[in-house]
Amino acid sequence: MKILILGAAGQISRMLTNELRNKTDHSIVLYARNGIKRLTTVDDSREVIFDGDFKSKDKLVDAMKNVDLVYINDMGDDESTKTIIDAMHDTGVRRVIAASVLGIYDEVPGAFGEWNKRMIGGSPRMRSQIESARKLENSNLDYTLLRLTWLYNQAGNTNYLITQKGEPFKGAQVTRQAVTQLIMDIIEEKSAKYHKNSLGVGEPGTDWSKPSFY
Repeated sequence: MKILILGAAGQISRMLTNELRNKTDHSIVLYARNGIKRLTTVDDSREVIFDGDFKSKDKLVDAMKNVDLVYINDMGDDESTKTIIDAMHDTGVRRVIAASVLGIYDEVPGAFGEWNKRMIGGSPRMRSQIESARKLENSNLDYTLLRLTWLYNQAGNTNYLITQKGEPFKGAQVTRQAVTQLIMDIIEEKSAKYHKNSLGVGEPGTDWSKPSFY
């Protein structure tokens, strides 16, 4: 399999790259702004770096050649999301896993939901996340949308909890390591096949009024 990581300099993207390097034989395309300066390859026979941003359709199309799956690390700009979708349509790439945020459907209940709204609910970035999700869900692509709760790092903690679209969101926090594990599970199909689905991603046992690190 050939996997394109868009936003490859991000923390989750870097973790995902390392997991793919160490645990699979998949080819990896790393795409990031100033990617040549910010990223390095380990095995040039299966890794390549592309410089570009999410609004450069020609560069995206070039990076998508012979790709089987795209991972989008950030959907905070809906025009960029549209460009990515258009490039996928042009190249015939259909499978995409995309990282979004909790609250895009007003699905977070209780005190945590109110706290989350105060923190990010009215921001322009949230409005772009909502529009990005809408565009992806209406794109006819084979998508998995990941609605991530508040993120932190904890080595070895790969525990995640999934909620479906239409269900109340659970979990005030989740580790980037757990999100990486979920993406790997979806890629390798070790968990259920969440194709054309929007998944809430939290950590078990963290149904609190806010994350522990706030």
